[in-house]
Amino acid sequence: MELVISHLIDRFERGTLTRRELVQGLAVLSAGGAFCDAQPRPAATQGTRIDHVSIQVRDLPRSVAFYQEMFGLSIVSEDKPNEIVRLGVERSVIVSLHHKSPTGIVDHFAIGVRNFSRDAVATTLKERGAEPSDNLDAGFHIVDPEEISVQIMGG
Repeated sequence: MELVISHLIDRFERGTLTRRELVQGLAVLSAGGAFCDAQPRPAATQGTRIDHVSIQVRDLPRSVAFYQEMFGLSIVSEDKPNEIVRLGVERSVIVSLHHKSPTGIVDHFAIGVRNFSRDAVATTLKERGAEPSDNLDAGFHIVDPEEISVQIMGG
C-alpha cells in the first residue's frame, strides 16, 4: 500500500493529479485497508532498503573513477581475483562494479532484510515457491519474474 500512496503523492506533486483526486485515492485506500484480510509478511523477509546495484563494466578503472568523481564514492572493498570493486560511503556499498561481459548491464540488485537470518529467509522463500541459491555474481538470491537476480542480505 505504501507504494500506491507514494505513487499518488508523486503524481500530485508533478501536477498530473488534482488535490481532490489525491484525497479520493487516499480515502479509497484507507477504506480498503480496513477490510483487507491479507496476512502481514513474516519478519524474515521484510525488505527495508536497496542495499546496492551491481553493474558489469568494460573498463573497471574508468568506471571506478567515474563513480568516485561524480558522486564522491570511495572504495569500500575489492575482490581483485574476480575483478569486483564495491564503492560507497563509509562501509555502506552503493554500487558494485564487476569487470565482466556482457557489459553495460545491471546483473543484480540487493535488498536488505531486517534482522537477516539466511536460514529463516530461505525457509520463507521456499514456502512461497522461490528457489534461493548462491553464486559469486549475485550472492544469496532469488530470481524475479523478469529473470533478474535479487540478492538478499542483512539490512
